[in-house]
Amino acid sequence: MVKGTKETIKYLSALVLRSFSEGGLILILLMQGCANQLPPGGGEVDKVPPEIVDVYPPDGTTNFQGDHLEIEFSKYVVKSSLNDALFISPAVNGQITFDWTGKSVDINFPEPLKKNVTYVITVGTDLVDYNNHNRMANSYTFTFSTGNEIDKRTLAGKVYDQKADGVMIFAYKIGSNEIDPLHDKPDYISQTGSDGTFKISGLAEGKYRLFAIRDQYKDMLFQPSQDEYGCPSEDIFLARNDSAKSGINFMLTKRDTIPPRLISSTMTDEYHILVGFTKDIDSSVIRSNNFYLFDSTASKNISPVFAFKGTAKPAEMVLVIQDKIPLQDEVFLFARKLKDTFGNIFEHDHSQVTISDRADTSKPGILKTIPDNGYSKADFSKQNFVFYFTDAFDTAQARTGISLTDTLGHSFGYDISYIDDASFKIMPVGNLEKVKDYRINFDLSKFRDKSGNSYDTTYVYKFKTISGIDFTGVSGRLEDFDISKNPVLVLQGIDGDKARYEQKIKGDGKFNFTRIEPGNYNLWCYYDSDDDGKYTYGWPFPFKPAEEFFVYDSNLKLKPRWTLTDVSFKLK
Repeated sequence: MVKGTKETIKYLSALVLRSFSEGGLILILLMQGCANQLPPGGGEVDKVPPEIVDVYPPDGTTNFQGDHLEIEFSKYVVKSSLNDALFISPAVNGQITFDWTGKSVDINFPEPLKKNVTYVITVGTDLVDYNNHNRMANSYTFTFSTGNEIDKRTLAGKVYDQKADGVMIFAYKIGSNEIDPLHDKPDYISQTGSDGTFKISGLAEGKYRLFAIRDQYKDMLFQPSQDEYGCPSEDIFLARNDSAKSGINFMLTKRDTIPPRLISSTMTDEYHILVGFTKDIDSSVIRSNNFYLFDSTASKNISPVFAFKGTAKPAEMVLVIQDKIPLQDEVFLFARKLKDTFGNIFEHDHSQVTISDRADTSKPGILKTIPDNGYSKADFSKQNFVFYFTDAFDTAQARTGISLTDTLGHSFGYDISYIDDASFKIMPVGNLEKVKDYRINFDLSKFRDKSGNSYDTTYVYKFKTISGIDFTGVSGRLEDFDISKNPVLVLQGIDGDKARYEQKIKGDGKFNFTRIEPGNYNLWCYYDSDDDGKYTYGWPFPFKPAEEFFVYDSNLKLKPRWTLTDVSFKLK
């Protein structure tokens, strides 16, 4: 119903008044076509996303002098959703208002638009229809200019994420000031569609920096504690003769910048201290020598003998001390270094300890195993088995209570590595036999805690090896790459346990992934420019670019007993 000007509506209103003297027929027709209707009910569930069928001014209009926009949708939409879905670049000062008529809306400007400026209007995928809240499948953009020319340059790309739709793309024109997405709203805005793609139109000549932000607050700012983000690998320069730049891709991540703090230290019995933090801490700091206690009453330091996770909550851990502490003493726990899972570090933190003289009666038992007991798909080569106990124990004595055997009692060697003082990883030495049953036996009487408590029983972990014939693989060649940038190829599972395999690429570009679990995979490559062995996501401010990456144009379905060969992956 968008026609272009409010004068049309004035004309129709006059026509309605005249129709009263002519039998009212025109009035009835106008009410049917333009009244504030309700959507029809009943029928099958509507899964069709709303679309924009008409706009005013038309896309590409120049010398626009109007004071409003008009948009017509293909179906009834939730009016309030337009508030979050409408983006005007450059931003309009003041509060815009909406006048709705059926499926159409007038968007009124609070003041005259700037002269000789190209405006970009984007309706993003947060817009939903009235019946079933179906989202727009893709953002819709149209441009107009208040001058003689339209800036027609565009930037386009894709966000790669499990949930890539609805991500905001912030574009900043780079000038003399440093860009700070935490405090500066973007000059141009777009939003990804259902497939993660985006396009920003109406750009003038100049240099631009883009960010992908999952803007939880819808405030057009990056909130590090809330928002996932994606940084570009470089800034983009649009020259006078440029019309478009594509292939601007992002991967999202979330980074917390607040370091962990120690907030509580409570003895659950005479030897165990439950330690609480403001957030989950990295496993690397769960070490007894990372902590010490100071008894201010006795004026002495106390060193814990064990540190472990056990049954503690994500933001907790447990320490075990050697000697009892008198109830009347005042004791403080000190942490030499705290580190969270994002790498934030706080050093030399402390809290007061709540003392207890409760007897220690707990016994070290198996809390969980990875994989689960009875696992029937164990690899006969380099399979890891992880065991978590409820309490710490003397590791030297416990080792004497572990054995790896087959069902006939034949023993096999294994390596053991400790995660903390109550959990460890076992890996058989050499290859086991294929399609055979094995057992890891635990004499729990050897697993004694600080007080000497233990279970007088045996725990048997059973597993069976696979044949190996169901493995798959993929091989091929990486092309058009820069070997000086240290390319790394990643085969990433997209279903099941999301297995991941990596290979560094040599000068000939050849790659070969073997012994791969069957399934569906993505193939992508990144330039490991800092040579740290992992993809670097960068940071918005102060700006640190992400490492450049490329994604193979289709998923790989790797079938059992079949190797996919001759895959050609060109980096563009």
